[in-house]
Amino acid sequence: MLRRWIIIASLMGAAGACIKSPETALQRLMETRRLSANLLLEFSKTEDASNRAVMADTDETSIAFAGEAEHTTQAIQKDVDALGPILNELGLSNEARLLGEFKDQFTHYRALDHTVLELAVENTNLKAQRLSFGPAQEAADAFRQSLQGVVAADPAKDAWRVKALVATAVMNVRELQVRQAPHIAEATDDVMTRLEKQMADSEKETRSTLEVLAGLSSPSSRSQLDAAGAALDRFIGVNAQIVSLSRRNTNVRSLALSLGQKRTLAAACETSLHALEDALGKREFTATR
Repeated sequence: MLRRWIIIASLMGAAGACIKSPETALQRLMETRRLSANLLLEFSKTEDASNRAVMADTDETSIAFAGEAEHTTQAIQKDVDALGPILNELGLSNEARLLGEFKDQFTHYRALDHTVLELAVENTNLKAQRLSFGPAQEAADAFRQSLQGVVAADPAKDAWRVKALVATAVMNVRELQVRQAPHIAEATDDVMTRLEKQMADSEKETRSTLEVLAGLSSPSSRSQLDAAGAALDRFIGVNAQIVSLSRRNTNVRSLALSLGQKRTLAAACETSLHALEDALGKREFTATR
């Protein structure tokens, strides 16, 4: 009698499992669809945040978007880790293959995006630009104003020559200043080297001109010449910082990677995610175990 009740209980348990199993499997299938949809949404978010970090015009904004991109990237990895076992449990081999393709692509994407974000938050080109428009401009203006004081203080007999030398010195500094913008925007080393050579030539000519001016000018203009020399030293010092920052080219490099290699990887990731979502959307419960 006891054995009969054991058999009956076992059969009832099996029947209960048969009744419960379809509902559980259906719930698991719905979970795969939710995770798949999340992956596509999260990838779109991380791509957008990364692009915003590259295009940001301040360190604070760039860092904030880079942090957002990294946070969403971690969410993607979490959903991938959750989705894989469910697909294997339900025997969805095609969908598991598509997820595997995305995982491989996302690994490459994530490594490249990390490089892009590291470059973006440095903002060396933007910093160089700010120095060019700020301290460098101020030093160049101070140089010009000091030399104008030399013209006003000099004797009439040398006025024409002093004016010519002052105009030449100011022109050389302005030419050096003008070359800062293309240097900051340039991506190739050869062109930057050529621009730096031209800058050095302009500096050399300016200092030579100041030496000639010192021999012609009256003692009363000595303070103005000293002020011009100090302003030139400041300008050349700032220019060296600009060149150093520009040489690192982090904004130019991050933008080039974003528009080139990273865009290709992102497109491949999105293609795999769309294919995964479509495949899961076509699945019926009867296709599961």
